[in-house]
Amino acid sequence: MNKKHLLIGLLTAGFFTSCDTPTKTEETPTNEKDTTELVTEEVEDKEEEVDPNQTSFGPEKVDTSLAISTEELVTQFAGKTELEATFKAQIHETCSKAGCWVNIQKEDGETFMVRFKDHFTIPVDTEPGTVAYMTGKAIQDTVSVELQQHFLEDANAPQEEIDAITEEKYTMTFIADGIEIVK
Repeated sequence: MNKKHLLIGLLTAGFFTSCDTPTKTEETPTNEKDTTELVTEEVEDKEEEVDPNQTSFGPEKVDTSLAISTEELVTQFAGKTELEATFKAQIHETCSKAGCWVNIQKEDGETFMVRFKDHFTIPVDTEPGTVAYMTGKAIQDTVSVELQQHFLEDANAPQEEIDAITEEKYTMTFIADGIEIVK
């Protein structure tokens, strides 16, 4: 009989103990301030900040030894819709709002845009003429009127130039997985 009473006693004690412990679905009142939102905001701010001494950006490290010239990139891309490559170029223009794209000037004076995969950024004050190595994929891209206007706004273009865009454009674009800026 003692074993039976002991077993019942242990089960009863376990039952009462488990009832006093809050479950994961119950909220226990605390006097602490919820900082989840603050932490999230801090993380977002850190993602937008770029260290001015940093030279390598993006999810992929650039192997500069594989770099071809801008002219060679354009030549190899001719007639294709995609080309994976690493190339070296002088930056012609940088997005002044977020540093999320650059323009590269071709030999013929025209430019093409390098957009950054997953929207990574470089310093917005990256000067024209800065040498950079970029790795990723050249593609033929249809750029909508709205996106062309957005890019002009990012470049602080005059409103009349922005308003003059009325047709989508089919052009070479480079989607960079990584960029290495030469300082």
